[in-house]
Amino acid sequence: MCSLSFFSLFLSSTFVLLLGVYYLILDYSVFIEWELFSLNGCMLVMTFIFDWMSLIFMSFVLYISSLVIYYSEDYMSGELNMNRFIMIVLMFILSMGLLIISPNLISILLGWDGLGLVSYCLVIYYQNVKSYSAGMLTALSNRIGDVAILISIAWMLNFGGWNYIYYYGFISNSLEMKIITMLIILASMTKSAQIPFSSWLPAAMAAPTPVSALVHSSTLVTAGVYLLIRFSPMLNVYNFGWFLLLIGCMTMFMAGLGANFEFDLKKIIALSTLSQLGLMMSILSMGYLKLAFFHLLAHALFKALLFMCAGSMIHNLKDSQDIRFMGSIVNFMPLTSVCFNVSSLSLCGMPFLAGFYSKDLILEMVCLSWINCFIFLLYFISTGLTASYSFRLFYYSMLGDNNFYSSFSFDDSSHFISFGMLSLLFVAVFGGSFLSWLIFPIPYMIVLPYYLKFLTILVVVLGSYLGYCISSVKFSYNLFSLSILSFVSFTGSMWFMPFLSTNLISYMPLSIGYYSSKSFDYGWGELFGGQGLYSLFIYMINFIQSWYDSNYKIYLLTFILWMLILVMLFFL
Repeated sequence: MCSLSFFSLFLSSTFVLLLGVYYLILDYSVFIEWELFSLNGCMLVMTFIFDWMSLIFMSFVLYISSLVIYYSEDYMSGELNMNRFIMIVLMFILSMGLLIISPNLISILLGWDGLGLVSYCLVIYYQNVKSYSAGMLTALSNRIGDVAILISIAWMLNFGGWNYIYYYGFISNSLEMKIITMLIILASMTKSAQIPFSSWLPAAMAAPTPVSALVHSSTLVTAGVYLLIRFSPMLNVYNFGWFLLLIGCMTMFMAGLGANFEFDLKKIIALSTLSQLGLMMSILSMGYLKLAFFHLLAHALFKALLFMCAGSMIHNLKDSQDIRFMGSIVNFMPLTSVCFNVSSLSLCGMPFLAGFYSKDLILEMVCLSWINCFIFLLYFISTGLTASYSFRLFYYSMLGDNNFYSSFSFDDSSHFISFGMLSLLFVAVFGGSFLSWLIFPIPYMIVLPYYLKFLTILVVVLGSYLGYCISSVKFSYNLFSLSILSFVSFTGSMWFMPFLSTNLISYMPLSIGYYSSKSFDYGWGELFGGQGLYSLFIYMINFIQSWYDSNYKIYLLTFILWMLILVMLFFL
């Protein structure tokens, strides 16, 4: 089933990419409507839009999905229910595809809820307490966004339809559209894990690594950014950009800082994804939607490769994810090491790799834009932190001492894993330049002062040196992580967001719901409702039955006697 899924998805990806490039060149789009039924003037319509943006994004999702499924053939080889795993992944791809091609809020909800449900099934795939906790946190955090989309669907009843692209003309003088935009921003923040909903993304690393390569590169976490790209005209009109800009920059800074104090390999890459999502959100809020989309696609390529390399390392290290037990992997797994370092350099913005074309352009546009010093500093400090945790990861895994257990024996012999990594290596090197020529046929001419032009390279070099200093220190009690323990615990735990999410967002509503249902539904509601009526009827039936069981004449004579006594007393 893996091979069949791989070939069908790969061929579909190629066809959809060619169609997307054709539509992009012609500036052409196809809009398909299918009316299901009409109710009181509101038509429930299934709608699809095929333009260059949806088709190119869909082709990238299909391409990465096909390689992830092929990669899973070896990575999940010990899985007894392999077909079930492939079916769940295919359902996930279907949900994402439905979300991408839908300009209609109801069909978007189908894909959106499908992503949430299937991601929960994938996070709890390895059935243990940690996976169950992570799955519940993921599901409850994403439910907030689902409810926001449901409320926005209810608000759009005022317009008589749910195709939001029809109503851009009513934006400037419509309170409903303002409320809908606020709800869509909330939904996008939950799905793309922006502050304060960030804690579910590293927790979702409990899923199998091939799933992480798919989910955290091009599907689940990018759904919120993609939805906001579609709703971007509303952001510009209602001036919600400043809020998203602040949230995106804070998320980017928080994730970059936290990754420098993390030792779990998959969580470091998850925090790196979170940092890049903050970058996409912030640049989108400044009005550069094509640039945000460009970085979304470029990031999908090198992040999927990074996860695949991490999965290869974890698979060979007998499921050990702690980077402190790695070292000198380059001597044993040269192919994986090359792919891993290329994707890390692409993440840092190394010239002429996929990440460079989008990231360098974004930072130059930030230098050119009207933003304050705080946002400017956050952008460049976060870029330096990206280089810092990437170099720290490189030092711990590739260089340094051999810290494995003596029983480990590993190499690059797996054909399936190597093919998946090499296929993504090619696009991680050449994909950025290909996309930049496609999306920006007329290149940006950005003229900056000398010191601003070289600020990006300077920040990356300083960040790499900081990463080297953090990782190469020998153990002593004068270490920064031991001397200022409160700061390290604060930054390393994502600013205590997991505690807030589990206790405030998840635990408190659940406990309030439990006590309210215990008091009302199972308490007073039962007393005055079903159980109370049941008890009353039983009592009445028993009382009447007692009349029948006893001598009825005695009761009747007694009743007549009492009536006579009352009448006599009344007349006397």
